[in-house]
Amino acid sequence: MDGPPATQPSASVPKLQIRFGQHSEKGTADKQRNQDFHGSCHPTTGQLRSKGVALAIADGIGSSEVSHIAAETAVSTFLADYYCTSDAWSVKRSAQRVIAAANSWLYGQTHRSPYRFDQDRGYVCTFSALVFKQREAHLFHVGDARIYRLRDGVLEQLSEDHRYWLSRQEHYLSRALGIADHVEIDYRRLPLARGDVFIAVTDGVHEFVTDARIAEILRANPEDADAAAHALVAEAAAAGSDDDRSVQIARVEQLPEVGEARPTQAALELPLPPALSPRQQFDGFEILRELHVSSRSQVFLAVDTASGRQVALKLPGSDLRQDPELLERFLLEEWIARRIDSPHVVQAIAREQPQQYLYVVTEYIEGPSLRQWMRDHPEPDLESVRTIVEQIAKGMLAFHRQEMIHQDLRPENVLIDTAGTVKLIDFGAAAVGGIMESASEAGGVLGTEQYAAPEYFLGEGGSTRSDIYSLGVIAYEMLTGELPYGTRVPSSRTRAAQRRLKYGTALRWHRDTPAWMDGALRKAVHIDPEKRYQEVAEFAYDLRHPRRAFLAEAQAPLIARNPVRFWQGVSLLLGGLVLVLLSLLAR
Repeated sequence: MDGPPATQPSASVPKLQIRFGQHSEKGTADKQRNQDFHGSCHPTTGQLRSKGVALAIADGIGSSEVSHIAAETAVSTFLADYYCTSDAWSVKRSAQRVIAAANSWLYGQTHRSPYRFDQDRGYVCTFSALVFKQREAHLFHVGDARIYRLRDGVLEQLSEDHRYWLSRQEHYLSRALGIADHVEIDYRRLPLARGDVFIAVTDGVHEFVTDARIAEILRANPEDADAAAHALVAEAAAAGSDDDRSVQIARVEQLPEVGEARPTQAALELPLPPALSPRQQFDGFEILRELHVSSRSQVFLAVDTASGRQVALKLPGSDLRQDPELLERFLLEEWIARRIDSPHVVQAIAREQPQQYLYVVTEYIEGPSLRQWMRDHPEPDLESVRTIVEQIAKGMLAFHRQEMIHQDLRPENVLIDTAGTVKLIDFGAAAVGGIMESASEAGGVLGTEQYAAPEYFLGEGGSTRSDIYSLGVIAYEMLTGELPYGTRVPSSRTRAAQRRLKYGTALRWHRDTPAWMDGALRKAVHIDPEKRYQEVAEFAYDLRHPRRAFLAEAQAPLIARNPVRFWQGVSLLLGGLVLVLLSLLAR
């Protein structure tokens, strides 16, 4: 699994370049084989940008005759499966999912083997990995191998030894792969600098070679990582190590430019399209008519002349044409659509011929927007509202499973086709985990303010709960024609101001709404994201099924449900009585 050193990058487009060195030797203890295993992978394709460069090292426990299988499996599956995860996922999510899967497999193997009653003889190993993506290093660690970084001649231990000490002489692993059905993985994210040297070593090395000596050997071999790895293994053997000894070294030779992380980089080099009009032939399409126009985009209904299929062509508007950052977000929409497979999310259309201009091609959805539907149905029945909200929720869930946040959910970005299927469109404001970690995101509110979650106005990042807030506002507006906090949320840009916002019950505007359903809406649009629903499916479920807490709240007396309104009513009543008494006394 060891990848070759990186080739010389293009002078015009600097790329991430890592140079590896490694060496491993079987210990002198009474063992038949080396129970350590290590590997690395340095892609030369697009995965270099989307997934990065990876290395991994594992150490089987000495009491097990099969732990070498565990070590080899852990490293091999990590390096293979990590590169098969979604490009939209962050490094953290991708790696942790793969490591957790390997742990489950090893744990299952032990329990299906003769060693199921003695885990010290089962499929158990330590595991440490580094992923270098763009300008950052991501560290994953379980066990007592170690990862160090040498920067400017100073050695720093980055990992923590997962050992439990019984005495100065006796200890055991407190964490390892395969010990239990769940594994806790240490994670660190570190900025990279050119010239950084990362080193991963098993305990057969770091227990016998001091940190000072490790740093000295690395400094003595600045250009030859393999020579440094051999020297460290030899040093450990000379110091009396009889355990398996493995070393991996990764030197950062070159870093990419800051903006090179964008998956849309190549498309940005295309020329902007010309002005289009009906019946015009354009890049393999026949333009039929204009569907939408704004300063941000222009959408045409067109026919693909090769397939005869009707499609929607989305071209950048005047506001985007001179702004590279907005153009990147414009192109991100198609990149996202290609990675989400849901009947409730607009699909990107794959083309056999390369594009000659910068634009986006998606399926054509014949039908009104949710905004138009709301105008046509000013007093909708509860079933219609629930059906639409459930479909939006399914589209949102498809986003959230890919570690994406839509961030611009509003009635204009929801279409309903002729079969009644709801589809989400316009992903220009979307946040993608795998891109956010390696590229700076624009600050401020990217979506429409009246549907944006309150945390955005505090300058905080969004989450899946921010999307849930937007869906809650949409559901509330469908029922009532109003907004749950009026128009005051965008102007409330401090926590104190947001605490003064009061939810207006939907019962005031739509008396047929059950009180427990109003409770679900109130929870979905709570000002505090921690008090909202955690999952969008939970909100959709509660719109149909009365939650006990909401039922109890609805049945509680007014003084318990809304003490302010209760005392306001009492004060009003007393004021009226006083006026009556004064009028009687005046007679």
